[in-house]
Amino acid sequence: MITIITRGQIQGGGRGVGNAGRPGRSTQRLTSCCAQPTGGNKQFYTLRDPYRGEPLDTSGRALFSPARSGVCQRAVLVSAPSQAAGRLGCRLAGPPRDLLRGPPPPPRPGPAPVTSLRPPLVRAFDSFAFADWLAQVFNSKTAELLSHHQVEIKQEFPREGWVEQDPKEILHSVYECIEKTCEKLGQLNIDISNIKAIGVSNQRETTVVWDKITGEPLYNAVAAPVSPGPSVPVAVVPSGSSVPAAGTSSVWLDLRTQSTVESLSKRIPGNNNFVKSKTGLPLSTYFSAVKLRWLLDNVRKVQKAVEEKRALFGTIDSWLIWSLTGGVNGGVHCTDVTNASRTMLFNIHSLEWDKQLCEFFGIPMEILPNVRSSSEIYGLMKAGALEGVPISGCLGDQSAALVGQMCFQIGQAKNTYGTGCFLLCNTGHKCVFSDHGLLTTVAYKLGRDKPVYYALEGSVAIAGAVIRWLRDNLGIIKTSEEIEKLAKEVGTSYGCYFVPAFSGLYAPYWEPSARGIICGLTQFTNKCHIAFAALEAVCFQTREILDAMNRDCGIPLSHLQVDGGMTSNKILMQLQADILYIPVVKPSMPETTALGAAMAAGAAEGVGVWSLEPEDLSAVTMERFEPQINAEESEIRYSTWKKAVMKSMGWVTTQSPESGIP
Repeated sequence: MITIITRGQIQGGGRGVGNAGRPGRSTQRLTSCCAQPTGGNKQFYTLRDPYRGEPLDTSGRALFSPARSGVCQRAVLVSAPSQAAGRLGCRLAGPPRDLLRGPPPPPRPGPAPVTSLRPPLVRAFDSFAFADWLAQVFNSKTAELLSHHQVEIKQEFPREGWVEQDPKEILHSVYECIEKTCEKLGQLNIDISNIKAIGVSNQRETTVVWDKITGEPLYNAVAAPVSPGPSVPVAVVPSGSSVPAAGTSSVWLDLRTQSTVESLSKRIPGNNNFVKSKTGLPLSTYFSAVKLRWLLDNVRKVQKAVEEKRALFGTIDSWLIWSLTGGVNGGVHCTDVTNASRTMLFNIHSLEWDKQLCEFFGIPMEILPNVRSSSEIYGLMKAGALEGVPISGCLGDQSAALVGQMCFQIGQAKNTYGTGCFLLCNTGHKCVFSDHGLLTTVAYKLGRDKPVYYALEGSVAIAGAVIRWLRDNLGIIKTSEEIEKLAKEVGTSYGCYFVPAFSGLYAPYWEPSARGIICGLTQFTNKCHIAFAALEAVCFQTREILDAMNRDCGIPLSHLQVDGGMTSNKILMQLQADILYIPVVKPSMPETTALGAAMAAGAAEGVGVWSLEPEDLSAVTMERFEPQINAEESEIRYSTWKKAVMKSMGWVTTQSPESGIP
């Protein structure tokens, strides 16, 4: 998808007034604002409810720089041309509407107000659920979304349990995104010379090996699964794919390295798990090292290229940066610390490739990319419409979302809701190792001379996948969007609990013998209750991860920041607040992954168009969901869920194969 973005500047918070006129969601309606400047660049404006004419509470204030004029969420900010202006106005583009809910008004004719100022723009590329690529252009001053374009990439399933993509098709999709984005910028009367930097975000573990002499991939990209952990199958399907739904034989998780992991695990001393102590990761089919080991063992072209010193290895970011900066003609072979930390070859303490780990996996160190920070100039684009523009930001997708959510303080956390869920908590400069099944990973390092930040990561294997399972396997809904309507009809699961352990339980249980169950059924139970229970299941699983993080970090969260496709479901977000019993905060701009990559790119030394200083970060409109049940009810529902989880365990044993074939 190609997207053009500027950041909104209306800041929500507290308990506001939504369309329904009830507390709990601070979706505040802005009709007008004005203020006398008091000096400096930033002033606050009073917001008034258009239906009541009353000032909104002070948590709903608009932070606006007089020197900047642009689109403000679904309102248009109109300012005087200079800081010396007396009064500043703010009005809606169209009739009064809730700023955070409902479709935006049609575009105004002529160039957008932001265009005339020609602000510096930053482009970000993002891998979207492994089935799509998107490119986005951000205004470095305001970061508001203006347009988008999406390119879907074909997946290949050469054998059951194998998932691959063509690296050249991925590269071509990026070039296509560049061209389409530039065309759309032209239609908006925006000169592409305003694009000052490019950032890359990608799924972190997908593995590519290519020939540095010819520039040709030596094998397809071997896919990463949806959720890391012990080597048990996970049946999940990426959005936009035509493969069968969760619970069927064709899966996103590539399982070809199962035997490789089993063989390697026998060589790790029980009292000295040096792999986990150095990498923060369990030995798993998920991470790049075992995929690379499989390629070296099974693909003759890869073996021969390594022997002849022609092979280069990298995750998708490395392949793209090398190709875009010249390829065989001097392309830069590098990755950043967040992607390197997911290979199982990288020492997260020394921030270097580890000789002992490389020897353990049998990986020659000369094929590995140079490791750089997440925010610095790696090289310049050597072809296409953006020739000469620096590539200066690189982050793994979940780290990019953490940055895009501005989780820069210790203890801040974000949860991304997609096919699965990824919950990351910033632990600062300290590596926190989990006693509850979570992963320790590098969060970001925003500059060569900047300190590294770490995170604890927990993942839910089945989130959006359970909705597709209800649609494709049970047929109780025709579209994924219908589940919100069904759940809203009943407003309760009526004692029904759904544990979607289609291929075992992940963090914090790591129980491969578990299988999915729906329990607590009565004659009264109908499809609406099952739909509600499915949404609750996503929220209960998130709480289990969050509880584990709280025990490991000792820092209880005051709120949870969320993003991802499922966050458009209001019932789900309210349920999440109720089950966690803390506020859930959702930004109005959902593409936080690409935003994080753009922020890193724009902030790089030598680019300098995006400040990451707290006082300079633009305010973002947030929708806030407050808990609407009491704590006792929340705990009762959670304890009943845990009882259901216990019932799901022990279904599969080696004596009773699922397939029925000995």
